[in-house]
Amino acid sequence: MNIEYLDYFYKVATIGSISKVAKSAHISQSALSQQISKLEEVLGCKLLDRSNKGVELTDKGIIALKYADNIVRTYEAMIGQLQLDNEEARNIKIEACWSIATYSLPCVMYKIKKKFPRHNYKLNPNESDSIEENVLNNICDIGVIYSKPKNQSLSYHKIGMDRIVLVSSTNYKMPDEIDFKSLIEYPFILLNDKMHVINPIADKMKQSKLKIDDLKILYNSDSAESVKLSVLNEFGIGFLPYTSIKKELYNKQLKLINIIDFSIEYDMYLIYDKEVKEHKVLNEFIEYFKKIAQKNLC
Repeated sequence: MNIEYLDYFYKVATIGSISKVAKSAHISQSALSQQISKLEEVLGCKLLDRSNKGVELTDKGIIALKYADNIVRTYEAMIGQLQLDNEEARNIKIEACWSIATYSLPCVMYKIKKKFPRHNYKLNPNESDSIEENVLNNICDIGVIYSKPKNQSLSYHKIGMDRIVLVSSTNYKMPDEIDFKSLIEYPFILLNDKMHVINPIADKMKQSKLKIDDLKILYNSDSAESVKLSVLNEFGIGFLPYTSIKKELYNKQLKLINIIDFSIEYDMYLIYDKEVKEHKVLNEFIEYFKKIAQKNLC
């Protein structure tokens, strides 16, 4: 099977458009369609339903998509290592929870690049469970997640702390301090992060004999930037990682709302394979990361 066919399938499935992927890849739509058809032929099943509106995954396509990304990235990691002509240089792949990758690690990566300039670095956002799995499967070298890893096969090291805070626009009619039950009085844009946002709120509401459905939720979003923009536009209030809104707080575009009887705080952990000491270059990189991370988070 041609790995390129699988890569194109993954891109088409996630974007939902053959034309857009063909344009970005600088190939014709017909050539791209033929490559996906060849993949379907090799796998012996139809992966995509095509229409004028775009493409949709079939049931078999959903299964294929689940594995395609990991297969392609594992292949790319192998090729990257084979292409390196100096054993002291390597491609180092890092995955982190979205807010950590976007707002906390760039300053750390700057310091690391100065220390180890020969390495090539790639920083990708991902979900905690997927990050753990990818570290174990050598798809990425290290991960940075909220809370200790669930898998006991991983080593971990605390590098910092973040908190989920309630914010509103500075012009929004909202007191600076409220009790938890008062949340149901205000329109909400809810960050769709089950583990770090929704579950703690739901547990606290249960204690207050309320349900999360009692909140006036305008919509849920997977994107912290989308929630932030909606709050800035005074559509409502929202919970966001503190690291994601420091700039807006400094510029007085947003304000923190203190909840008297509720808070969400999480430690940030570097996670890596326990066998890392067998790899001199990677072990040296991790030890330096552990040493400087806490003081250099953005």
